[in-house]
Amino acid sequence: DIALFSAGAETSRHFSPIAAQSGAVVIDNSSAFRMMPTVPLVVPEVNPEDIKWHKGIIANPNCSTIQMVVALYPLHKANPIKRIIVDTYQAVSGTGAVAVEELTVQTKQVLEGQTPIPHVYPHQIAFNVLPEIDVFLDDGYSKEEWKMAEETKKIMHTEDIAISATCVRVPVFTGHSEAIHVEFSHPMLPDEAERILTQAPGVKMLDDTAISLYPHPWSIAGSDEVFVGRIRRDTSHPNGLVMWVVTDNLRKGAALNAVQIAEEMIRRGWVSPQG
Repeated sequence: DIALFSAGAETSRHFSPIAAQSGAVVIDNSSAFRMMPTVPLVVPEVNPEDIKWHKGIIANPNCSTIQMVVALYPLHKANPIKRIIVDTYQAVSGTGAVAVEELTVQTKQVLEGQTPIPHVYPHQIAFNVLPEIDVFLDDGYSKEEWKMAEETKKIMHTEDIAISATCVRVPVFTGHSEAIHVEFSHPMLPDEAERILTQAPGVKMLDDTAISLYPHPWSIAGSDEVFVGRIRRDTSHPNGLVMWVVTDNLRKGAALNAVQIAEEMIRRGWVSPQG
């Protein structure tokens, strides 16, 4: 009844419609269908109702988009967001096992005084950061940065939010981090944002700078939640807040979100598993 696809866009474009025509509901983890107007793009904590209007295929969003909307949507409901500036620090596992291996090998080579030769990325990733994820577009943004802007608007049902992203690959195995600057319609105190997020589904607050408590990739790898910390007033704008958001990109950023979509369908009776 439910088919989970995570085999790349080209494979999904070919096989997902076949599975859907055969009666399965496809939850696809690739970019193949995300921006198609007839395909819902779903994060269960944000827009579960969109599942209902699927026509056989449901798209799983981009990893960096998922964690951002889980953290921001509860705040948006309380105080509509006008603008988002986000900088991402994305782990190599988002590229796949070959990138994890390349980081491992390159790190060893550098420590042994050798010069690494990059294969997966255009430059060495060990002890380096690369502001290039996916291809570059004509306007200078990367495809990853475009995805974050457009997917966020689709998931949150708003075209009015101005969004600009800079997506950076970092030498971390697992866990995407994001520095997010948010402009609201009205001022919001950090304490109010923390109160809202403490009660928000899928969010876990780690925010006590007195003891250096904040999320970081090493500590949250293997966890399901979206972790938020370092919420503070944006000194550049009276209606602004800044926050630090981290999640396991392989779990909530990919596999877990797809499974949660399936669970939401079953829980609400929108699909019935066959025994």
